[in-house]
Amino acid sequence: MYHIQPVQTKADWNTFIDLPWSIYKGDQHWVPPLKMAVRDLLDTRKNPFFKHAEMLPLLCFRDKKCVGRVIGIIDSDHNRFHEEKTAFFGFFEAIDDQKVVSLLLDEVAQWAKSKEMEQVSGPMNPSTNYECGLLVEGFADSPTVMMTYNPPYYAQLLESWGMQKSKDLYAYILSPQKQMSDRILRHAARIRKKDAIVFRSIQMKDFDREVDQVLKIYNDAWEKNWGFIPMAPEEFKHMAKDMKMIIDPSLCLIAEVRGEIAGFSMTLPDVNQAFKKVSDGKLFPTGLLKLLWHTKGLGRKKTIDRCRVVTLGIKREFRELGLGALFYVETHERAREGGYRSGEASWILEDNKPMNKALEQMCGERYKTYRIYQKTLA
Repeated sequence: MYHIQPVQTKADWNTFIDLPWSIYKGDQHWVPPLKMAVRDLLDTRKNPFFKHAEMLPLLCFRDKKCVGRVIGIIDSDHNRFHEEKTAFFGFFEAIDDQKVVSLLLDEVAQWAKSKEMEQVSGPMNPSTNYECGLLVEGFADSPTVMMTYNPPYYAQLLESWGMQKSKDLYAYILSPQKQMSDRILRHAARIRKKDAIVFRSIQMKDFDREVDQVLKIYNDAWEKNWGFIPMAPEEFKHMAKDMKMIIDPSLCLIAEVRGEIAGFSMTLPDVNQAFKKVSDGKLFPTGLLKLLWHTKGLGRKKTIDRCRVVTLGIKREFRELGLGALFYVETHERAREGGYRSGEASWILEDNKPMNKALEQMCGERYKTYRIYQKTLA
């Protein structure tokens, strides 16, 4: 016996948040999320995202046991900016049972049509500004910070419901311990000298002002990119506040061209390596101490040896200078000096030919593929 139930009570939310522990039991590559962080992300009173979005959280039960979950999402900012009528699905988890998935997504589709939406897309958790995409290639490693992970069978379940590929997102692995070729380094030095390009670390003592500068670059740099959604200052600052606790300032870079801010990149330590030490996802009674030990204490260097280039943006008037590749060269050198043994660049759009080519030239290996799915609503 199957039935779908909306998430309404505190007990419902506990069931929703706890479900992944049964789905991924015994999976060595899964990274348990912090339950408190999931609650905060989905709290419509705390997360500014929900000032322009609404959601429908659902649970699926089979014989009184929870076996699936999903959230339907309608982001009015996305639809207004892209002139679409799109509903998203996200926070999707399910056992390997097609009926479970079909029941959940049928409910999302029915809700979306009642809101006059024309298509369903995802997964988005809850938008491209957060975690997104379904892992379809590269299951032999744990996800890096703010990247998704799922069982291989999810793709077949979604496709059997009628989902089709909308866009693939690539992840590259790089080794900061390997010296870049002399040709690349000489080319980078010539560009820097020619255009008086200077890289500096983000100033943590003046964090709020730096965030304001980065937001201006962000909304300018990605305006024409697939899936981009402009972020309001309140939402951007809410995300920045959470990231401030894990930032390595030496890897968060601002580029200046002749004294003018031209772009930024943010590379984060892979705190997922520390989150795996808190297997139950709870900060109390011992989880907080474990996290502090592995992220701030003496255990950090042994635990966190990987980083991820999360975002890189360049103002339109500076895009012809080759700053994208320069950011990677600068980050590579700083990560090597900081003792990071590997780094991930993600995600990169499959049709972003300049960036894909640049990463390949820097000996980056494409090792994971994430997919955004889409289905037209009849």
